[in-house]
Amino acid sequence: MAAEQRYRVVDRLEAGGMAEVFRGEALSVQGFKKQVAIKRVLPHLAQNKSFISMFLDEARLGARLSHANIVTVFDIGAADNTYFIVMEFIDGCNLKAIIEHFRQMGRRIGVKESVYICMETCRGLSYAHELADDEGDEIGIVHRDISPPNILLSKRGEIKVTDFGLAKATTQLEKTDPGVVKGKFSYLAPEAAKGEDVDARADIFALGIVLWEMLAGRRLFLGETDYQTVKLVQQADVPSLSRINPEVDEELEAVLQKALAVDPRNRFESAREFGDALASFLFGKQLKVTSYDIANIVKEVVQRKSATKKTTAQEASIIDRLIQEELLRFTSLDDMSSGSDPLNVGDAPLSPDDVAGAMPLDAALFENPADWFANDDEVMGAVTEAASSGETSSSEPGWRESGVEAGADLASLLEDSGEMRMHEPLPPPREPTPEPPPPQVPAGSSLPVVDAVSAEPPAKKSGGAMIWVVLVAVLLLAGGAAAYFGGFIQF
Repeated sequence: MAAEQRYRVVDRLEAGGMAEVFRGEALSVQGFKKQVAIKRVLPHLAQNKSFISMFLDEARLGARLSHANIVTVFDIGAADNTYFIVMEFIDGCNLKAIIEHFRQMGRRIGVKESVYICMETCRGLSYAHELADDEGDEIGIVHRDISPPNILLSKRGEIKVTDFGLAKATTQLEKTDPGVVKGKFSYLAPEAAKGEDVDARADIFALGIVLWEMLAGRRLFLGETDYQTVKLVQQADVPSLSRINPEVDEELEAVLQKALAVDPRNRFESAREFGDALASFLFGKQLKVTSYDIANIVKEVVQRKSATKKTTAQEASIIDRLIQEELLRFTSLDDMSSGSDPLNVGDAPLSPDDVAGAMPLDAALFENPADWFANDDEVMGAVTEAASSGETSSSEPGWRESGVEAGADLASLLEDSGEMRMHEPLPPPREPTPEPPPPQVPAGSSLPVVDAVSAEPPAKKSGGAMIWVVLVAVLLLAGGAAAYFGGFIQF
């Protein structure tokens, strides 16, 4: 019976050094299909305990987050030697593609559209930062990787935060080691770049960088090397935005300066407060902006991106087909063995045995034909007797390749056994019947000559064949006699 396929890959959306994202379909009964995004860990990282712990933390946190401005996680699973997260599919593009599109066109994103995008992002971050457990205590989620690629925009103007892969929460399995810097260097908060503890205000700083770059049309902290970039973040020297973009007034620049304060104590206390300040700016300036305005931008970017793609369809690559086969063996973590950590993540290093379907072949699981008659005393006795009498080329019974040893097959051994013999010995072969002498034909007779080769009987003739030979001889003699006497009477 064929395996039930739960997800099917349609095409690849993004690929990075740690994971890749595909657009797929969730298959259900009655032909029901739903578009989903499938995030797959690259195989070379599947055995990395720390990375898999972080990846599963992302999935668990994403599964708990349910908000209009956060990408929903539907399923978490494993197949063969890798892991998958099945998420909500956002039909559109990310903020990085929009910024790049405007840069190539020699334009900047409008002020009101930029402020609106960040205001909606604050709504999603505020929900995640303030999320509480069943006892009412805040979990303390910090995204830690707010950047343009992780802010998605749909064709209907929706704005959603994705990829909580670096998020840190009090319930996280894999704790962040002190002094370890995580996140994209250009969007780190100064305290994160110094290896200090971070909280929700680090996400506010990162979102402030995103807003600054949208309005300025260029990067804020970007050195020639990663080291130089980190040093720029630590110094947090932010140029005046009004000098770069005349559309930015003092009120908006004051909001940005507070979000980008070097000291966390001087920033907005929460994403809710930051988002409220952005909303106040829009209302105060009577700037009308809705999701329809964002949808128009997204459609423009998507159409231009589609035009640059090849118009001819290409066959799926070998990697895509392999991923499709992996999804055939997709197993949700909820369907695996019971326990708080079904994959033993956090307790011991991962191995291929931790995932269903990745177990290597075990020779002990195969049957040995030499053991099929191990419990049959009669058969094994015959085998031993044949071996001791020298009838086989090997002194011990075992596996025999066909045609290798004459007389060593099981049938011959059974025939040699006195107790297992089913037939009596055959009688000795019969002596060949002597051939009759050739007929004597008188000289001058008109008897037809028979070819010696065709008249000669085979080496072994049956009784019926011998009778035919005698009859032919008699007829030949009679014909010769008649010819002889006929000639005598004529004279």
